[in-house]
Amino acid sequence: MSQTEAFARTLIDAQLKDQSWNISDGISVRYEHTLSDGDRADYLLCGREGRGLAIIEAKRESINAADAAEQGRHNAEMANVPFVFLANGKEILFWDWQREAHPRPVRTFFSQFDLERRSAMRQMRVDPLSVDIDKAIAGRDYQQDCIETLCREIGLGRRKLLVEMATGTGKTRTAAALIKRLFSANVVSRVLFLVDRIPLALQSEDAFTEHLKDLPCYVLRAGRRFQDEQRITITTLQSMVNIYHEYSSGYFDLVITDECHRSIYGKWRKVLEHFDGVQIGLTATPCVKPPNDDGTPDDETAFVRDTLRFFGVNKPTFSYSLKRAIDEGYLVGYQIYKARTVKTATADGIKTLREDIQWDGLDARTRKELEDAFAAAANLTPPQAHILIDPNALERKFTIPARNQAIVREFRKVMDEGYTDSKGILRKPLLGKTIVFAVTKRHAETLATMIDSEFAHLKPSPEIKYADYVVSGMGQGEDTANGMTRIRRFKKEKFPQVLVSVNMLDTGFDCPEVVNLVFARYTKSVSLYRQMRGRGTRKAQGKPIFTLFDFVGVATAHEGEDGYGEGGNVIDRPPRPRPDPRTLVTVNQNDEIDPTTRAWVTMDDAGNFVFLEASEEKANELGVRFEGWLVSRDFTPAQERWLLDVEAQIRENAEQFDDFTLDHLEFPPFSLQGGKRRAVELFGSEDTLSTLIHGLSQSVYRDPTGDDSASGTSATH
Repeated sequence: MSQTEAFARTLIDAQLKDQSWNISDGISVRYEHTLSDGDRADYLLCGREGRGLAIIEAKRESINAADAAEQGRHNAEMANVPFVFLANGKEILFWDWQREAHPRPVRTFFSQFDLERRSAMRQMRVDPLSVDIDKAIAGRDYQQDCIETLCREIGLGRRKLLVEMATGTGKTRTAAALIKRLFSANVVSRVLFLVDRIPLALQSEDAFTEHLKDLPCYVLRAGRRFQDEQRITITTLQSMVNIYHEYSSGYFDLVITDECHRSIYGKWRKVLEHFDGVQIGLTATPCVKPPNDDGTPDDETAFVRDTLRFFGVNKPTFSYSLKRAIDEGYLVGYQIYKARTVKTATADGIKTLREDIQWDGLDARTRKELEDAFAAAANLTPPQAHILIDPNALERKFTIPARNQAIVREFRKVMDEGYTDSKGILRKPLLGKTIVFAVTKRHAETLATMIDSEFAHLKPSPEIKYADYVVSGMGQGEDTANGMTRIRRFKKEKFPQVLVSVNMLDTGFDCPEVVNLVFARYTKSVSLYRQMRGRGTRKAQGKPIFTLFDFVGVATAHEGEDGYGEGGNVIDRPPRPRPDPRTLVTVNQNDEIDPTTRAWVTMDDAGNFVFLEASEEKANELGVRFEGWLVSRDFTPAQERWLLDVEAQIRENAEQFDDFTLDHLEFPPFSLQGGKRRAVELFGSEDTLSTLIHGLSQSVYRDPTGDDSASGTSATH
């Protein structure tokens, strides 16, 4: 054996130990195993009873592991084992050689238990198309068509599939029926179901518990470990980011990502692809990243937002549009009432004089920023006494109280009297459950208070809330920490009738009784807009249609040139970096609805999207940042194992460490592993190591970003 191949085998031994293989008991791992034709297999991996499961064909690092495929096939046939691993210490390929044409890359060797489990499934597997779909779970024709399509594609060997189904058409029920069929066919025996937020995980758990009584499931929360005895793990990427690398790539056979169009395929790509399961994405609107300014695609960054590319398709594997769902009677259509205030209807920005600003209470930084803006305006030719405020900065940087009051009064006026459109038809919304989309917590609280006052005559008693609010991402002790209680009350009880939301009800919230959506928040994202709009599409008794109130121009921007959204793929641009939050500046100006902006449009078409949330505990938050740093870089397996020890120390000392430096390498556990000298050997030089550690520390311990708005001021026309 050459020295380079011997070195590769040393790395392979370490990779096997990482997956808890006993490499020295003489039973689990057999070296230079003699085959029936007299040849030798580099490694034979065996089950706990000594039965062969897989061979490893080992090559030195300079040889492409895939080049050993034919030799691996021959040795597996002679050893009578179903699986082959091809490895060179740097890359690992897995191959079910009797069922698949080509080996595929995997992140790790499979654990002994995972290989045993996959081998057992392989022997009992049947064609899933021969197993009946449980129509009690997914009884609609399009749901069954979806399941048939996915099973047919899986049978052809495809391992990445994308399902596009409109909001409200039962993606979770369809997924449950698919999971049941694949379990019954012994195609899978362990499933990972990924959602955006833990509240959505709890909803999914309820659905799976109801429909899949024989398949135990649980919700994995941050800081906890996988429950091996359970069949379905429901969680968020953030909850598993600190533990996923402790498990074999073969741990899950199927990975379903709900609302997969969110931008997780850059920072989280390695986490998602760690597991070798069949990948299925569920979405309502695949996002396609726009090309560069010169018209060429950006291959390095397009993957971040390109759902289609991630799943390796040029169109969804299965598609069921909102228009079709409405036409076939599964969802309700909608109508839009549009109105803007005088201040926000202008295209140039909001002219603001010095005396309009409420200067009392401003912090020094905000005061200086405004003074500088007015000074710059005074130096223009000709000089200007005003600055211009971007309407999109309202409620982030600036607030005009009169505008909020005008919006609320207009909402009540239309609810009470309706609106006669340009054709002379009186349009009137339904009175009932209403969601209002706000910008910030302060904005939500303001709107809830104003709405409660405007509709006080509909309350049975003064202490009852006609309107309440709920905000995502608030910490313990905040008055919105009981957000789920408020949401349940909104769904189950008569009051509140109106719930003002900041990032809590945008996605995944199911309340069929919602008959009105009020947009007091603008979003540039087409897909987020469609997701928010989808909160009203579900059918309910006595609900022939729902009404969308657009007070910010968002429907005008996203519904298409003819006023009707067409669904399908949308161009979605990445969000801007979030600067530090600033003091909210009050602008004391009169504002009212501009009569020329009032309009009523009847709609019947659409699409979908998600929202990010942060980790809850400090240790997990640091772990998330570490993983974000780690997965954006390429390291050798030995370097990555060492870096995972660094992550463990950072998490264990979350309350003590405020940075991580070379000095930390002089203490356990690093001092017991050779300290800095060992790290220098791994990374090539002390300068390289120092730069690496500095960048790591900056990424992990930097301050989280705040508000996503720019300053919102301009001194020019």
